[in-house]
Amino acid sequence: MEAIKTTLLENLGGTHGLASSDQAFSLDDVPDLSGKVALVTGGSEGIGFGCSHTLLKHNISKLFILSMRKEVFEEAYKSIDEEFGEGTSKKIVWLQCDLSDWEAVTKTAKDIKDQTDRLDILLNNAARGIMTQQFAPTNGIDLHMAGNHFGHVVLTSHLLPLLKKTAETGSTVRIVNMASNAHQNAPKDVAFASVDELQKDLGPVALYGRSKLATLLYSKYLARHLTPEYPKILINATHPGVVDTAQTNVHIHEAYPLLGYGMSAGLKPFRKTQFEGCVSMMYAGTACEDSGFYITPPKIVEEGSPQANDMEMAERLMKLTRQVVDEKTGAGKKGCPLKDY
Repeated sequence: MEAIKTTLLENLGGTHGLASSDQAFSLDDVPDLSGKVALVTGGSEGIGFGCSHTLLKHNISKLFILSMRKEVFEEAYKSIDEEFGEGTSKKIVWLQCDLSDWEAVTKTAKDIKDQTDRLDILLNNAARGIMTQQFAPTNGIDLHMAGNHFGHVVLTSHLLPLLKKTAETGSTVRIVNMASNAHQNAPKDVAFASVDELQKDLGPVALYGRSKLATLLYSKYLARHLTPEYPKILINATHPGVVDTAQTNVHIHEAYPLLGYGMSAGLKPFRKTQFEGCVSMMYAGTACEDSGFYITPPKIVEEGSPQANDMEMAERLMKLTRQVVDEKTGAGKKGCPLKDY
């Protein structure tokens, strides 16, 4: 019975009343964020907008939003002023960024560092969902891995000096990477041992699952290497549940034109809203005092799959990440090799 309750809490909407006192967390529990600066990738729609909205509601002083489509951001921008009052949107800095284009990500990180002297909260939320295999135009890498994993590693790495500087002032800095229970759908023979392995077409569900396994491994890797040296920098991964977003309504049909209706229509009454879906990320990004955890809604710590706890695999993943980014961008020759911790 306890396992069933936990599964419902983690994945379906309208179940927050099932949470015990040690599991409970709501967006109303987010502390006052006055004076703090945050960044949300994919922050203009879906779960990302839920995060952006919550940060603004709790008085974040400056909010960077990274997304690809300006028209989606402008719609969100307008709704912020309508809800919180004219001028609230002036706290927001929007930057167009395709996370699968690592040189563009590097430039975006520089733009951010030019506009702020601190960064307290980094929410790596944006992701390609369950879709067919395609390849990033700028580097030729599988698009799920290029954006969901590599892009966020490049962004985080280039922002680390700013994150460290903020932590050195005594402030707690939180990095949160959006993983998923779908990481359990990664093939059992995933090793992250070569570029050839990354390019294999595993099918939509497994491609997505593998990228989320990489996200979870990166989070644990970063916590293992960074937090001991910088105890004020906390790194965690989260799972959102089944959320009512473009991924579950539209993008699923790219991979499964007919079967996708089981997700977009069949599960619609049970899916979480974007605000329910952002609860675990907001807990990890504003209130959690631990590092290296995998947090599911509302604030339940899960172990994840055996693969997600394989630190040898995490080391291989990050060695491959450095190799691929350097080869595809010439980062080392430009004097800015990838620094992942």
